[in-house]
Amino acid sequence: MKKLVGLIAFYLLIGFFTVNVSAQESIKLTIPLPLTGSQATFGQIEKRSYEIAMEEINAARGIKGKKILLEFEDSKGKPEISRSIAEKLIDVNKQPIIFGEYSSSCSEALAELAERRKVPYMVVTGAADDITQQRYRYVFRMNPTTAYYASGLMSFLKKVVKPATIAILYESSDFGISGAEDMSKQARKAGIKIVLKEPYDRETIDYVTYDIRPVPDVRLMLAKVKASNPDVIYMVSYAMDAVEIMRELQSRRIDARLYAGGAAGFAVPDFIQGAKDAAEYVVTSTLWSPWSNYPGAREFAEKYKKRYGDYPSYHGAEAYSALYVIKDVLERARTWKPEDICTAMKTTNIMTVFGPIIFEDKEGYTNQNFMDTLVMQVIGGQYEIIWPEKSASKRYIYPIPRWRDR
Repeated sequence: MKKLVGLIAFYLLIGFFTVNVSAQESIKLTIPLPLTGSQATFGQIEKRSYEIAMEEINAARGIKGKKILLEFEDSKGKPEISRSIAEKLIDVNKQPIIFGEYSSSCSEALAELAERRKVPYMVVTGAADDITQQRYRYVFRMNPTTAYYASGLMSFLKKVVKPATIAILYESSDFGISGAEDMSKQARKAGIKIVLKEPYDRETIDYVTYDIRPVPDVRLMLAKVKASNPDVIYMVSYAMDAVEIMRELQSRRIDARLYAGGAAGFAVPDFIQGAKDAAEYVVTSTLWSPWSNYPGAREFAEKYKKRYGDYPSYHGAEAYSALYVIKDVLERARTWKPEDICTAMKTTNIMTVFGPIIFEDKEGYTNQNFMDTLVMQVIGGQYEIIWPEKSASKRYIYPIPRWRDR
């Protein structure tokens, strides 16, 4: 009996030791993302990209010898849910750094919470300008803000299209409003007359199928576009919205010299798949392309395509690179206490497949990464970099044919 008790105690001790070592040999990081709902397209791209990065980092001994265990929680794209997830990560999981989310509204909610709770937070894709204009000490952003999204596109407009008028359509979220305002400022500065600036509510659009009739709000908006007869129609939209609007522009034969998107829904594979021939010749701002000349960009893009059947959008490159930034920061931090992590974040200088990441304080921003933006055009049913010309994968097509001539 004593021998049996001794054996049980021995195995219990071994079990405890194994579990304890296992816990010590891994670091669990939970990422809030919209995995269902209208923003799920972006959330899924990011989730897959995080997982690819995790596999690579773990194959190279992880973070300080600890394997990364990623978990994802569905925020459904709702700020209140995202905030609740982050509160649990801070209070229960004791996660040393928060990162992730997709939309500006969710990122804004996490930034406010992180600053109040004094926990480092890295914004990965939320682009509304004001997120890093609050002088937050604990908030860092690796993606450019919407103020810079249209910089490359405006250069293309001024040098190639030379429009006299522009109509600006935008989704009524933080991202859409910010993007529309930034284009308005740039258009006025370039002497382009704004003949229409019209918001829409994406919650009124049915996302069940691409083959749907446009809701009255969209019909009314596009009737205003037709009446204003702009040279350029510029749209700041999420994925399903971009498809819906372009298909309706095609159906109603609303012509313009150029159709242009402010990244987001116009820069993901789902746009071409959903809009089909209505997507042809559309140009869009983008922060990255599979053909970018950053080290490892093409390899990551090809790995993603082999696994999932298509190239990732820039959101994928951001998420993939974000995990490498987290690895770099946690390995350089003296301890994993908030102040030490913030110190390491502040001294970040790393090249990723998304591009260089350096958190700077300038131009009214705090802890913000600054990067050049590109312009893509749908040519032959696929994205091609067209601007700046030194980075082009194919020459732009302009002027574009009218709908009836296609």
